[in-house]
Amino acid sequence: MFPIRHDWSRADVEALFELPFTELLHRAGSAHRLHFDPAEVQVSTLLSVKTGGCPEDCGYCPQAARYHTGVDATKLMSTESVVARARQARDAGASRFCMGAAWRSPKDRDVPKVAAMIREVKALGLETCATLGMLSGTQARALKDAGLDYYNHNLDTDPEFYGEVIHTRELQDRLDTLAHVRDAGLKTCCGGIVGLGESRRQRAGLLQTLANLPAHPDSVPINRLVQVEGTPLHGTSELDPFEFVRSIAVARILMPASMVRLSAGREGMSDELQALCFAAGANSIFFGEKLLTTGNPDTERDLALFARLGLRPMLVAEVADDTLSGCTTTVHAGITEAA
Repeated sequence: MFPIRHDWSRADVEALFELPFTELLHRAGSAHRLHFDPAEVQVSTLLSVKTGGCPEDCGYCPQAARYHTGVDATKLMSTESVVARARQARDAGASRFCMGAAWRSPKDRDVPKVAAMIREVKALGLETCATLGMLSGTQARALKDAGLDYYNHNLDTDPEFYGEVIHTRELQDRLDTLAHVRDAGLKTCCGGIVGLGESRRQRAGLLQTLANLPAHPDSVPINRLVQVEGTPLHGTSELDPFEFVRSIAVARILMPASMVRLSAGREGMSDELQALCFAAGANSIFFGEKLLTTGNPDTERDLALFARLGLRPMLVAEVADDTLSGCTTTVHAGITEAA
């Protein structure tokens, strides 16, 4: 009923969006149950190892150097500092640790520094992931050789709408990076952002593009725009909450064996909206107080919501399975649109 496909048409995806809300959730929930226990949610962690100062002009991002958002640029953290944070995450129960850097792409001289972090984090017994911007094939292989397991690189939005949001790189640049990552043998975490001012047709186009990649991403983060004062998209009309749930449900149907992650924007979601997202097939969150540079629900609120809904964190052994794993961790967490 829900085969793995890579030939979705725009009309196919738009038709799913047009379904009555309860029918769409029923189909998404059925697809979810074919591959996952619907009572389990993966929870994940991320450390920003280099914040701010990015030369890109992504209209949503507070880390872009050209916008005045109050985010100060920092230098790359030392390996020792990263390892200390990774050890804390491991001791808190994390099994995977993601490192994010606000770069357009890492310079070749940066790769050995990040590779050293990866090797040391891997030595702690943690799985590793990273989001560093665009990668060359050589860089992707170097990170793989250092022990990197997962790489995050989002498409952000529909190819038709991409030029309205980002002008400093092309969508093809993102697709090329994903190809380099796959060719290097790394697993992929790839999703996008909704609420950028795009139409429903364009939301369908984003999900169509993701589902028609040569391999479905292991994890599909669906970000809800966090409007940051000073960015061009501040003041954009907020996406209807039910439309956000529809986006989650359609992602689940199109990519039934992928983790579908509630990413940025969760701080502004009510418990009721999050519950609808879980019913629509979301089965991963970032857990913790910080999503790189924007807020996230605090730990106690998340634990209380899990208890109210009868949800439980996915076990490490389950998350480690290739068909169930996501981009970034198995326990306490945080991330932004950049990942």
